[in-house]
Amino acid sequence: MPTPGGSTDLVSDDLESMSHQLAGELPALEGRRVVISGGAGFLGFYLVRALLHWNDAGARERIDVSVLDNFSRGAPRWLADLAGRDDLHVFEHDVTDALPEGFGPHHYVVHAASIASPVHYRRHPIETMDANVGGLRRLLDWSLAARETLDPVEGLLFFSSSEIYGDATPDAIPTPETYPGRVSCTGPRACYDESKRYGETLCVNFVRAHGLPVKIARPFNNYGPGLALSDGRALPDFVRNVLAGEDVALLSDGSPTRTFCYVADAVVGYLKVLVRGRPGEAYNIGSEAPEVSVRGLAELVVELARELWGYAGRARCARSEDRDYLVDNPQRRCPLIRKARQELGYQPSVELREGVRRSLLWYREHAEGAER
Repeated sequence: MPTPGGSTDLVSDDLESMSHQLAGELPALEGRRVVISGGAGFLGFYLVRALLHWNDAGARERIDVSVLDNFSRGAPRWLADLAGRDDLHVFEHDVTDALPEGFGPHHYVVHAASIASPVHYRRHPIETMDANVGGLRRLLDWSLAARETLDPVEGLLFFSSSEIYGDATPDAIPTPETYPGRVSCTGPRACYDESKRYGETLCVNFVRAHGLPVKIARPFNNYGPGLALSDGRALPDFVRNVLAGEDVALLSDGSPTRTFCYVADAVVGYLKVLVRGRPGEAYNIGSEAPEVSVRGLAELVVELARELWGYAGRARCARSEDRDYLVDNPQRRCPLIRKARQELGYQPSVELREGVRRSLLWYREHAEGAER
């Protein structure tokens, strides 16, 4: 992939690459109305822009994009920068409430409205469950009613999570979609894990009972441009330390391992699931390799920041003030993506080192705008 000179270039490069990878899917969305709940969040950064970029690149018929978001953590600058486009409509709305007046028919529905950071969903457990269950049910019921109109829903994508697998047993690493999971229903992460699991149950039964074209994506550790510095997940925390000139602080012994998927690669996968996924089926979307420790990720951030800017800090262990910070934290997380590869043609391409480098460049130029 081209080496960008700055974050503006790299986002443009990402969008162009995504268009090439989605050349078989984006034409199916032309002339259609697509609504993204939670579209002002991290994944919306590329979901929204990928669709608009396709329009700007010369789509035969433009894709009409709507964003539903309650802006509970503020409205992002990138979304404000897109104001005035006639192919983008933004509704300040909580998806757990009745859909807003004037909300017209939509052919594709993406339900991404959820608190995904463990730091934040533990602070707002009820709101987290409401969005994953109540908000989803509203969109499913709305989609069911739309079948009686001239504009039925052609596809609905539910963003589930790799968290539904819990702390997978060693024999289930890499983890296939068939793994049933080992998840606490009462622990500090249960509000997120269990509501995502129940959300999947809702989706599958709306397919079985009503034939709705509902598909499920299970994201694995996405990172990159658009992820707020205040999100509370590992990479933005490490970058905050770097930008402040502090040592990179690991709030554990650094031994848990993960695979990390650059957000542009992930969003390509999600749009493939939306358009080509089989109703009632779940697809792991992430990277199968490399599986690195949290300490390894911190040391990579340190190394790249030193190369880019002469950063003089180091990675060190610290302790979180949150006593539940590590409770039910999986020791390993790595997806098997054979199903998405074979059925959807999904193949992530951005290697971890390059993805982290791109993220650092973006955060350096957008430190203020990335703080939500």
